[in-house]
Amino acid sequence: MAILKNIEWTDSGSDLLVYKYPVKEGQINRGSALTVRESQVCIFVDKGRLADVFLPGFYKLDTNNLPILTKLMSWKYGFETPFKSDIYFVNTKQFTNQKWGTVNPIIVRDKDYGVVRIRGFGNYSFKVDDAYEFMKNLSGTNSTFQSSQITDYLRSIVLSGISDAIGESKISVLDMAGNLQELSAMVEKKVVQDFKQIGLKLTNFVFENFSLPEELEKAIDKNTSLGMLRGNIDVYTQMETLEAMKEAAKNPGSAGGTMGAGMGLGMGMGLGNIFANNLQNMTNVKNNSHGASKVCPSCNAQVGVKAKFCPECGQRLATTCPECGTEVKSNAKFCPECGTKLK
Repeated sequence: MAILKNIEWTDSGSDLLVYKYPVKEGQINRGSALTVRESQVCIFVDKGRLADVFLPGFYKLDTNNLPILTKLMSWKYGFETPFKSDIYFVNTKQFTNQKWGTVNPIIVRDKDYGVVRIRGFGNYSFKVDDAYEFMKNLSGTNSTFQSSQITDYLRSIVLSGISDAIGESKISVLDMAGNLQELSAMVEKKVVQDFKQIGLKLTNFVFENFSLPEELEKAIDKNTSLGMLRGNIDVYTQMETLEAMKEAAKNPGSAGGTMGAGMGLGMGMGLGNIFANNLQNMTNVKNNSHGASKVCPSCNAQVGVKAKFCPECGQRLATTCPECGTEVKSNAKFCPECGTKLK
């Protein structure tokens, strides 16, 4: 009797996706045991043709559990031993933290900034969902097949889905950081069918972040600063004006120098006008406090307080008390306020 043999593969935790089991002299005996562990699928191959597929479990090899191989080998009267067959174990565990990043920037049309080039990066996870389709489309009959051998191919599928998802989302580049989960779901929906066609399943997809061109980032930062300044420009102007007036008060006669300092602080003509008006008002108050003049109601010319007629237009001016300045009637003999004799 042939020696019973246990066929199994102990995954060492590597990135192997497919492992070809070494069969001595290419022969398998009847009654041999087959152990397929969790996260594995075993496939028997006859002369390059995929045959029977075994899911996780323990099997005694016989005609009953090798129907396709029995047909391919034309076993009309039952299991023949020994027989030749290739045995492949396919790893169906999840391969996580597969990095992706945009080698070239993705060009998008943004409603606020026009045509913008953005870059993104993140990670994704996948696993073999249909071992038969995977071997038929990608692995073939290679003795081993590692996940790194399809990394570039899978990344190209993912990046294609990313470009389509971003283009169709119509999300502004400034809002993308707040919609990463929504974009991730859109990408998964885009690429799930492409993965399925090769026997794989995209189990997770993550956008970690987006980056904008350096020039656009600087422009956004500058615009934000200006926006903060616009909202408080009145307060800022008043504060600067007060500071300029304080300096002017400390240095009498140097108003021109203070004006130059104000312009140097960025106040420009606006601050100059405000400062000049304030100085003019101070001058008028000072002049009025000394009783130097009054204004003609007809031509607005400056005339003496005691003048009865305007020296510019000849307009008769109201009679006022020379002592307190109160207007009185032209025929009055005494001021009704202070009692001063008028004539």
